[in-house]
Amino acid sequence: MSTGASIRTTGVVVALASEARAFTSHAAKPDSITTLPDGAALYLSGMGPRAARGAAEALVAAGACALAVFGVAGALDDTLRNGTLFCPERVLDGQGRAYATDVAWCASLQQRLAGFATPLRTTGALLSVASPLLTAAAKRTAHRQFAALAVDMESAAVAAVAQERGLPFAVLRAIVDEADDAIPPALNGSVDTWGRPRPLRLLAAFGRQPSLASELPRLYSRMQRATHALRAAAQAAGPALGWPR
Repeated sequence: MSTGASIRTTGVVVALASEARAFTSHAAKPDSITTLPDGAALYLSGMGPRAARGAAEALVAAGACALAVFGVAGALDDTLRNGTLFCPERVLDGQGRAYATDVAWCASLQQRLAGFATPLRTTGALLSVASPLLTAAAKRTAHRQFAALAVDMESAAVAAVAQERGLPFAVLRAIVDEADDAIPPALNGSVDTWGRPRPLRLLAAFGRQPSLASELPRLYSRMQRATHALRAAAQAAGPALGWPR
């Protein structure tokens, strides 16, 4: 982690390098704080709850007055289509704990994104899980069990830190894979914890399963649409993600 960072507003946790690029033109290094205008900062954590919690704690230690999660999520409800923005009312952690997002902050975000061409959903819950849900069947099961609209791996961990520290918390996600989409495990295993391709693993996966190559255009198109929505939303919301200080 970089040291000496001073944050006066929002600390934003992103898991993937592509999410960081959608949020800011500043080069973000893994496991480091990247300072932004307006006293905000970003932390590129890598995937998963442990990494996200560490990022949130580092941002708070550097002075963050509010915590946010930004990036992509998978749909559990079939009304959420690829590219839709989701600012949930609450986050669930899968063990029965629920964390409310800050009402005033979410209202501020909604106002900044008003008139946005991309659909925006501001009701319902986001589920955080420890491992990705790669099949439509797994998503349907999670939807029935938790009644959540979408799923990620980081938001509940950041929400827990915000609750412990008495800080406002918000999430802004763009839907990448839809409820009926499946992600081949071999392709999921061909990226590192920050979502960057591992070329040797990818080549090995294609060698074992040549049909995987036909999945790439669909997955690429889904991610491009989601990151386009994120980039436009970040520009509208600003570096502090619309936090109403």
